[in-house]
Amino acid sequence: MGAVLCAAPAALPGPAATTARAATATPDAPRAPDAPAYAFADDVRSAPAATGTTGAVGLEPGATYRSSLEGQEKAYYRLELDGTSNAYVAVTAVPHADTVLTVGDGISVSVQNADGASCSRDTATVGASKSPQPITAWGARELLPGKGLCQKAGTYYVVVARTGVHPDSGSGRGSDGGGIGAGAGGEETAPAAVPWELELAPVSEPALRKTAATRVPEAWDSATPTPPVGEPVAVRGGAGFTRATAVRQGVWRDEIVPGQTLFYKVPVDWGRQVSAAVDLGSADKDSGYVVDALDMTLYNPVRAEVKGTAEGYGGTQKSTALPPLPPVGYANRFASTTSTKSLRFAGAYYLVVHLAAQVGDRFGDGPYGLTLRVRVGGRTQDGPGYAARSAPRGVFDVGAPDPEPEAAGRTSTVDASRSGTPGGDPAMKAVAVGGIGAGSLLLTVLGVWTLTARRRAAAQTRASAQNPTA
Repeated sequence: MGAVLCAAPAALPGPAATTARAATATPDAPRAPDAPAYAFADDVRSAPAATGTTGAVGLEPGATYRSSLEGQEKAYYRLELDGTSNAYVAVTAVPHADTVLTVGDGISVSVQNADGASCSRDTATVGASKSPQPITAWGARELLPGKGLCQKAGTYYVVVARTGVHPDSGSGRGSDGGGIGAGAGGEETAPAAVPWELELAPVSEPALRKTAATRVPEAWDSATPTPPVGEPVAVRGGAGFTRATAVRQGVWRDEIVPGQTLFYKVPVDWGRQVSAAVDLGSADKDSGYVVDALDMTLYNPVRAEVKGTAEGYGGTQKSTALPPLPPVGYANRFASTTSTKSLRFAGAYYLVVHLAAQVGDRFGDGPYGLTLRVRVGGRTQDGPGYAARSAPRGVFDVGAPDPEPEAAGRTSTVDASRSGTPGGDPAMKAVAVGGIGAGSLLLTVLGVWTLTARRRAAAQTRASAQNPTA
């Protein structure tokens, strides 16, 4: 899933509520187990797409919206923005499970002002695997020094479009003509278009109480992080951004089936560096090779892509890791590289792991063993000091650590003292706390006893002095 920033009630029924597993090549072939569909937010709002700016539905920062995108059409949404806050809108597109895609198939997201000037543009594609999966791009209206456009309060528009769609494809399928079936006379017929479902998540970032530095730190620890080792803790990845499973530094064990996408979130404070690696277990057979079979992408708190990594699969175990990333810092937004720009907020960072549907065709239905190794290095620093609350509230705060997954039972943290995460046997912790409490109580009792004894001795001495014959 690639992305390039150029300026930078219950779920509704829809086609993605079926499966996330590609159809098999022949009707008689057995189907693999269905991968869970993308999970939209519980409180998702409906936002019908407009085909132009007139009639575009307004999006409120802090809410999550569900919409859809037809094959050839652009979808328009409206933002009413003030002149003091930055605004970001992430758009996650969910292709139908049996869609045949090409490398360039994906979405573009742009933010435009009322005069049609572009504030930002971002694209995301399915990549070399061509496997149907949730793909996320984002738009931004940023208030930056020296930028003439998009700096005023007013009406702005979010524009979402498909990329890589063949102009003659009535199905809205990939440009390679996939999905075309044979008619009664042997001629090819195009099936009806299947819209892609969309999840839109607008976020507002308030201004700072005082001006912050705009110079990006030049020196940072760029050494390749060593992935944590240790006994993995069982965990179950979520099926969407709002259902992402909270994990911390440590080793986590999960399972994944071909065509499935798993979501995890990691709290990363100001000044900290996040790194991650993912291991895929071996298959029962060795038959061919799948390009970019295992894909892992890191997204920031507003769901903007930071960096991704992918690895091919030939049936033997594989591992892939994110490259070294700089610490999270407010000034990173002024950097020249996209990945550094994206590390501009503290908050929950998302690790999104996808196993290509083609793996099932080559090596079996699975499930396949998955090991996630997460490390959070660096030192926590003070935040920039926001003048107001974000929307949604707390999106740029780490806050108290997330509770561990119920299946975990205990933390899997390696080097717990460095991660700031408590570790060790809970019983021993209780003994230690009890011992400290008992010791404090004993010292208090001894102190009172000693003071009382001294007072009694002093009183007896005074009485003897006043009555020597007693």
